Order: sequence, then C-alpha cells, then structure tokens
Amino acid sequence: MNPRSQQFAALVASQPDNELFRFSLAQSLLAEDRPAGALEHLQFCAVRKADWMMPRILLGKTLLGLGRRAEAKPWLEQALQLAVVQAHEDPERELRAILSEL
Repeated sequence: MNPRSQQFAALVASQPDNELFRFSLAQSLLAEDRPAGALEHLQFCAVRKADWMMPRILLGKTLLGLGRRAEAKPWLEQALQLAVVQAHEDPERELRAILSEL
C-alpha cells in the first residue's frame, strides 16, 4: 500500500462511516491497480448515497474489469439514470456506450 492509500486507510479505520474517506481510499487503491480492494468501499459509498453517481460508475467499471459483468450492469444502469437526471452529459455518453456493449 502506498503512503496515500495508507493515509486513507487510517482515516477509514478512524471513521468507518465516512463515505468521502472510503471513496478516496477506493480511488487510491484503483490507482495502485488493486481493484478488488476498492470494491467494498465503492459499494459502501453507492449504498450510502443514492444520488452519488461516481461511486456507481467506478464500481461498475471495476466489476467489469474483474470479469463480473452481471454484477456491474445494475450499477452502471443506476449511474446512467443519475447522469441523465443530474444532466452530466459526458458520463451519460460514456455509460450508454459501455452498456450498449453488455
């Protein structure tokens, strides 16, 4: 674990219900090419905040990267719905493209 992810891991340990710390830890783990470690934190964030699009996108992409397409699809579909409702055009285009290939 690099110093950045160690820092976020310590913050998560001290405040396990803090979704921002968990999201930051997940991003650090993804940057270290440790996707399996990021999953629980991304899922925690997505479940805790129904209107937070980014954890759903990263969770879906991470699951796809791990070959878990069936699990990825509902997260990506939820992210697409949020992108549309929140008028995030670039993520909407990207998600439509990803989902068209599933």
